[in-house]
Amino acid sequence: MAVPLYQAKAEFFRTLGHPVRIRVLELLQEGPRPVRELLAEIGIEPSNLSQQLAVLRRTRLVTATREGNTVVYALSTPDVAELLRAARRILTDLITDQGALLTELREPDAAGAPGPRAERVTSG
Repeated sequence: MAVPLYQAKAEFFRTLGHPVRIRVLELLQEGPRPVRELLAEIGIEPSNLSQQLAVLRRTRLVTATREGNTVVYALSTPDVAELLRAARRILTDLITDQGALLTELREPDAAGAPGPRAERVTSG
């Protein structure tokens, strides 16, 4: 029995639900990288990186090729980089909208008093 498309999409996004995996994909947008470079950039234990790379390989978001003793990873398709750019645009829009709301909350009301929660609202 085939998996419904919505379920396949949910599984796909679950794969992207780990910060190390996202960071690996971001680094690979710049081009193929050997594992040692990924380790240096991300700064985690080799076993943890290996585990996350295995998930990305299994889901075919990245490819791995061996060059001598070195394994080099690359994005499997430029669409992965486009997805990351789209996520960045969406997050930028969301943060911009939140910033506008925060500004509005901090503005004094007609009587000059701060908004009811303005003193407790933070941007973080």
